[in-house]
Parts: sequence; C-alpha cells; structure tokens
Amino acid sequence: MESTVAQRLEALHNLQKIDSRLDSIIKVRGALPEEVQDLEDEIAGYETRVEKFNTDILSLEDEIKKHKENIKESEKLIKKYQEQQMNVRNNREYDAITKELELQDLEIQVSKKKIGEAQTRIETKNRDLDELKEVVKDRRKDLDNKQGELQNIVNESETEEAKLKIDREKALKKIEERLAKSYSKIRVNAKNGLAVVLVKRGACGGCFNVVPPQRQADIREKKKLIVCEHCGRILAGVEDEVEEEVAPKKKRSTKTS
Repeated sequence: MESTVAQRLEALHNLQKIDSRLDSIIKVRGALPEEVQDLEDEIAGYETRVEKFNTDILSLEDEIKKHKENIKESEKLIKKYQEQQMNVRNNREYDAITKELELQDLEIQVSKKKIGEAQTRIETKNRDLDELKEVVKDRRKDLDNKQGELQNIVNESETEEAKLKIDREKALKKIEERLAKSYSKIRVNAKNGLAVVLVKRGACGGCFNVVPPQRQADIREKKKLIVCEHCGRILAGVEDEVEEEVAPKKKRSTKTS
C-alpha cells in the first residue's frame, strides 16, 4: 500500500531527528578521529623509514662480510705467490709473481677502505635510526593518549549510538529509495546536516528565510512535498507558536475606613 504524503513527511522527519542526534554524538568527538588517523598514518610512515634503515644496515653488513671474504682470499693468494716466488726460475717469472702480489695487496687495501666506509655509513644510519625510534616512541604516546580520549567519549555514547543506528535502519525502510536519495543529497549539501525542517515563527527552520502564509497553509495540508524556495530543504510541517497565558493581575484591595 502506497504511503500518503503525510506519512512520508512523518517518516522523513523521524529520520532527520535520528540523524541529527547521531550528528551531535559525532560532533562531541570533534577532530579526535581525524587526529588519531593522522597519527596512525604518520607512525606508519616512520615505521616504513625504520624498516628501510634496517634493510640498508643489513645490506651494508653483507657488503662488509663480502669484503672480509675478499681479504681472506687475497691473503691466501699472497701466501701462495710468496711460496712460488721462492722457486722462480727466471726474472720474468719473478716479476709476474711480484705484480700478482702487488695486485692482491691493492685488493686488500681497497676492501679495507670499503669496509671502513660501510662501517661509517652503518654508524650514521644507526644514529639516525635511534633518533627516528625516539620520534616514533613519542608519537605512539600521543596516539595512545588520543585513542584513550576518543575511546572514553565513544564509550559514553556507545549504547545510544548503536540503538540509533538500528532505529535509523528501521526508519529508512519506511521511505522509498528515490526519496531517501534526495534526502541524503540535501543532507550532504546542508551545512548543519538538516534536510527536513519545520517552519518556525513563519520562517524555514534551516535557512531562516520567511515562508509566505499561503505556502505555510499548503505545508499544513500535507498534500504534497514542499521544499524551501531558498535552501531546498524539505518542509515537513508548521510549528504552531504556543502563546503564553498571561496571569490576570490581582486587584488591589481597598480598605474602607
């Protein structure tokens, strides 16, 4: 059975009240969720850098290991050539072995130099790594504090928020898809998240522009969906002003002499 305009307006207004309450709960959290996310992203970036430092240090240590192996190999060759040099038959063989000895000695010097350079780089990277780890430690403390603060706020409204989300799903089922999409679109564009409002004191409850009396009469009838001419919000009804009863003045009693 198709719902009437009045029923649609009531369903929309009810959905708006639920969403407004959810908005107020989220507003209490302020910028904390974004701050927590920013800190998590920042720490993730630092951890990537830490990982890169560790990878570089391991690579340099492997490089040192290879150079040390090269030195050992050159030392073996030097020992071998020195033994051969003792048994040379002519000057040509002696000169050839001497050149090989010089070459291996040069190889050892180059390897030692590269080991020294790699060790210096490791020391620099370890210093940078220690500094970075301190930064990560501080940022983790900040993150823990922010997460704790946010969790406390969430805990305070957790039960109510869960109930409101269930209520919202139920309310949404009472609204046709096309209308629900229009409602969501208006909400996104509305500064205060209000897509459905009442006319209060002759003005739109969203943008506060005056709603003409004839238009107010049409809104009261609820025969069609009417939107504010200025802001495009759905006008769900007209809130009647309640006039305060003026207490009658007490008459002053006059004494007769």
